[in-house]
Amino acid sequence: MSDPPSLQPASPVPVAAVHTSRIPPVIWLIPFVALLLAGYLGWQALSSRGPMITVIWRTADGLQAGQTKVKHRAVELGTVERITLTEDKAKVQVQIRMRREAEALLTDRAKLWVVRPRFTSGNVSGLDTLVSGAFIELDPGAEHSTIARLMFEGLEDPPAIRSNEPGTTFTLQADRIGSLSSGSPLFFRDIAAGEVLSYALDPVDHRVTIKAFVHTPYDGFVRRGTRFWNASGVAVELGARGVRLKIASVAALLNGGVAFDTPPDQRDGPRPAGETVFPLYADENVAASAGYHERVKLVTHLEGNVRGLARGSPVELFGIQIGEVTDVLLDFDPGGKSSRVTVRFEVQPERMAQMSVEKLNDSDNMSVASALVARGLRMQLTTVSFLTGQQALGVTFVPGAPMVPVVMEGDSILLPSQAGGFDDIISAASTFVAKLNALPLERIGAGLDETLAGASKIANGPELREALKNLNETLVAARETARSLQAGIAPVAKKLPELMQTAQSALDRANGLIKSIDAGYGGESRFNRDLGRLLGQVGDAVRSMRLLADYLEAHPEALLRGRAGDAKQ
Repeated sequence: MSDPPSLQPASPVPVAAVHTSRIPPVIWLIPFVALLLAGYLGWQALSSRGPMITVIWRTADGLQAGQTKVKHRAVELGTVERITLTEDKAKVQVQIRMRREAEALLTDRAKLWVVRPRFTSGNVSGLDTLVSGAFIELDPGAEHSTIARLMFEGLEDPPAIRSNEPGTTFTLQADRIGSLSSGSPLFFRDIAAGEVLSYALDPVDHRVTIKAFVHTPYDGFVRRGTRFWNASGVAVELGARGVRLKIASVAALLNGGVAFDTPPDQRDGPRPAGETVFPLYADENVAASAGYHERVKLVTHLEGNVRGLARGSPVELFGIQIGEVTDVLLDFDPGGKSSRVTVRFEVQPERMAQMSVEKLNDSDNMSVASALVARGLRMQLTTVSFLTGQQALGVTFVPGAPMVPVVMEGDSILLPSQAGGFDDIISAASTFVAKLNALPLERIGAGLDETLAGASKIANGPELREALKNLNETLVAARETARSLQAGIAPVAKKLPELMQTAQSALDRANGLIKSIDAGYGGESRFNRDLGRLLGQVGDAVRSMRLLADYLEAHPEALLRGRAGDAKQ
């Protein structure tokens, strides 16, 4: 049996030496740095945190808490934190946490509105928000605005201009707003120079007050004599130059517009003061008429239809406008005896070249008017356009017109009138119709019917047919007779030259005989004289036969009808 292996002693086990370090481990720096970073971020957030503001809107369309940003010049200034309803549940209350650098912009003139896609008749805006989403735009207002405001009334629509836009705001007044609205363009010589900011109705005089902004440098062209007029829509003029169509621009056609200009004699005038109010005229023609400062008030009375004559209608002399109608009133008499139309108008002497304005404005206005009336001056309606029915008040001179005293009616000079315009046309038409009605049209018509019936009876009767038949037979017989005569005359006409030749030979022989006789009997004997006359007559007969033969050869029908000259006689 083998011996068991011997046990040998084990080698000694190594012992680890533990050394304690006085420096903390590096891994503990990670949470420490994270803590420091969090503290820094928290301190930065607290230090940049601005005030909480509240904005009231009618709706929160497009707004989302925690996402919608507040911007100014594309720089983020805050974030919407909370959206709730107001206590009366009528509007939306939006709480926005602003940054500290935005505190200086939160003034009492600051404006906030939601930028979203907007499609209006005047323009299209906010299309970039289709990708980025809606945001709130902040306009801080003027630089000299006071600070501290945390409650705002948000704008439902963007303002027409920003607070930093260079230009001037002017105040206009009009009787009607027309098609104007906020954002309507403002034109200077067809150049877009501004826009309408807002409008409001005056509760006292019921006029419309309009705020209009003119951009720089166009605001430098505005003077105290500048005239503003409504350039909205399409203007159609029917005048001596034909049909004229005026359109300021497509934008003015869609959204309305205002135009302005300054007369040449006032372009160097003073700039308007801040409280200056400009009237807004209905159109360019009315604005041009407003530049005439001298006016003479007149009045006249018309009888008859004045349709087409209204306030603003022109007053014309020789077809040239010298004034305009200011009022048309009906003086109605219930008895129907003295009803008439009172037309008040103004004459503007500055429209007439070399007109003495001082003479028309001094105390002898009555004498001047009396002299003109003595020369036959009368006021008369004239038609401007038969297509539209527009009428004007014309000044005409009637030769031989009776003298009418000129008097004052209130503060206006009363001038006589004379019927004209459509009244003359209607009167002439009435006279023509009256004469036409006086004609015995029924009796004339009855006689004409009888005449036509008799003519029809004769034309369709057997007598006319029989007469035409007999006439046709007569013509056929006459044609056959003429043909027979022509056939009979032809041989005779052929033999006429031969007969004439024979007669000429006989005449020659006779002449020879006469010569011999004359030689025997003498030239002074009676026989000789008688024989001479006989020979002369024979010669005439021969010539007549020659002429007859020539004529019959050219006109053989003369044997039947005779000569044309004899028939006429």
